[in-house]
Amino acid sequence: MTTGSAVPTVFISGAAAGIGRATALEFARRGYRVGAYDIDLGGLATLRDEITSRGGDVAIGGLDVTEATDWEEQLAAFTGASRRLDILVNNAGILSSGRFEEIPLATQRKIVEVNVCGAMAGLHTAFPYLRDTHGAQVVNLCSASAIYGQPELATYSATKFAVRGLTEALELEWRRYGIRVIAMWPLFVQTAMVDGVETGSTKSLGVHLTPDDVAQAIYSATHPGREWLTKVHYPVGLQTKLFASVAQVSPNWVQRLMNKTVTRS
Repeated sequence: MTTGSAVPTVFISGAAAGIGRATALEFARRGYRVGAYDIDLGGLATLRDEITSRGGDVAIGGLDVTEATDWEEQLAAFTGASRRLDILVNNAGILSSGRFEEIPLATQRKIVEVNVCGAMAGLHTAFPYLRDTHGAQVVNLCSASAIYGQPELATYSATKFAVRGLTEALELEWRRYGIRVIAMWPLFVQTAMVDGVETGSTKSLGVHLTPDDVAQAIYSATHPGREWLTKVHYPVGLQTKLFASVAQVSPNWVQRLMNKTVTRS
């Protein structure tokens, strides 16, 4: 099992832009060796230049998260002989908004493949590296849309419910190996993923979070202070914290009414 003597490492999927890119920059600034992976090789190249120009250590490579062989190749290349993997950030995801019946089924299947199957492939393939690294952690990018099913984002919302369930289950399963598994819960973030998205909830709530906000929250969540209770879910931003708090103490009909009002459904 690896020890804490070497430089810590973080492997990030969907790192070419948005939250993934901001997370790579945040961890590089903090002294981590960063593995940044995506299907957008051009975006990764500019990220590498930005990190190295600041004296950071980064490796980049192509990764289709739905392909287990891509995960196998890139994890092996990144970890090398040490097999060290301190943090896996499952960030890659896609979104399509609109009425469920108007979104092509092929598009919805792709959302499931990337957001759910992609996360599963990463978790399954990375497990041996995480198990053999003392104090390893997994960060799954969830969403406030997993608090209650979201109209006009139905399939995306469903995938985040799946990520939520997967996180909760593996947090219990992998505790025996010393692997910590957590989920980040941002609301809408100012990234290309929400460009052109106009739903009832975006109109009501706006888009206030930046990728840097989420990246800083991820770093903070993976470096917690002393806590008496195990924390699995991390709402990001005041709006998400409010909705998550209400959901914990209110009956289902209150959550439905609140969601109906916010989404203008």
